[in-house]
Order: sequence, then structure tokens, then C-alpha cells
Amino acid sequence: MMNSEKSKWDGTISPDEFLKGALAFAEKWKKVCLNHNHDLPNWFWVSCLNPPFLNSHEVDGYLSLEKMCILRSDKIDDEKVGYAVEEMPNCLESEECTDPARLVQEAAQEVHYYDFHIVYSNSYRIPVLYFRGYNSDGQTLLLDQIERDLPPRSVEVLTESKWTFITQQEHPYLNRPWHTLHPCGTNELMKLLLSNTSLSEDKVGTECYIISWLSVVSQVVGLRVPLQMAALCHE
Repeated sequence: MMNSEKSKWDGTISPDEFLKGALAFAEKWKKVCLNHNHDLPNWFWVSCLNPPFLNSHEVDGYLSLEKMCILRSDKIDDEKVGYAVEEMPNCLESEECTDPARLVQEAAQEVHYYDFHIVYSNSYRIPVLYFRGYNSDGQTLLLDQIERDLPPRSVEVLTESKWTFITQQEHPYLNRPWHTLHPCGTNELMKLLLSNTSLSEDKVGTECYIISWLSVVSQVVGLRVPLQMAALCHE
């Protein structure tokens, strides 16, 4: 898969490698969720016409996972008890409470939904995670609202480096503002994750790159990734 020996690999992938890996990832996710009874929505490939500024050989689509939900309450003191969470299908993981059922019953709840897109960056030559949050009525969540849904460690990093950690920019295919995890340093992360693997270069690129990448960045936004996905890289 890599254009040079793994020891010289710069941590990036080509558009063709991303497309191949994205399609394989979506298929593996579907099989894992089906075989292990994970009640999670599927990732699927969205084909798009190339924007005018893209060349014909560049990626013409993205991976999409839609309408993940969480239950939370603005009336609970987060510093004392964390998020109120109720078991629901297709829900994001959040901080555990000592008695979540009681907290849910006692507090007024609000449902937040999240859409996630994995888009190839032609500038950085890596996948980038775009996401948006919205209420049940479709109203877009602001960054401070999104922060309250993030895992505690993510909130700490946001406080220290908000504008370089999560940014808002126009979705390259939808032409609407979405939030995104800043891609700086992703190639170095991938070099660290995959440089010591004993797998063949082709398998690393086509099957494991996106799995390994998402397993890390998903922790930032609280997105569940089944453990069985990582195990597939070693089959």
C-alpha cells in the first residue's frame, strides 16, 4: 500500500488508498455489529460529485455515520455527578454516574444527536473527522453545548487549546459549517501507531489505517468503536 518502505513512510495515505480503506472499514463495521449484537448505526459511503476545485482523480465521497444520540440534563451539577445517561439504542458513551437511572428520573432531559463524517483531506493526505450536533428539533448545537457532551478529558484539552483542537469550518462536500478535529499531527500519530506493526504494508494500508486512526480520535468525541474492529487488523 505504501509508496515507500514502511520505515520511510510519512504517515499519510493517497486518495485511492483512503477510498479502498474506507469501503473495507464500512463493510467490517457492519459485520462486527451484526455478529456481536452491537446496537450501533452503520457507517456508509456517500458518493458525491467532485467540487469544482478538486481534480477528477481525487476522492469523490466520504464515510458517514448519522444520528447517534445522547441523553443529558442541563439542570444537573456536572462537577458533582457528571452526565445523566440512560441506556438507549445508538447512543454515545458518556461519563458514568453512580446511579444514572435515578439521575435521569430526577432531571429534565434533552436529547442531542450527532452526525459523523470521515473526509479525506487532499492537503494533509489523511482522514479528517467532521461532526455536527443538533437537538431533536434540528437546531444546531454551539461549541459550548458540544463541550458538555464530550468526555471529561476532551473538555480539559479544549480548555487549554480550544481553537487548535476543535475548529469549525465549511464541510468540503456539503458547504455548511461543521465542527472538525484539527488534522495537525495526525500523520505523526499514524506513524507511531503503525510503524512497528508486523503486518504487510498492503494490509496496513487497506484494512487497518482507518480502524487505527478512528480508535484514537473517537475517544475525543466519545464515539464507540467496537473492540472487535481492532482485532480484525491482526487476523
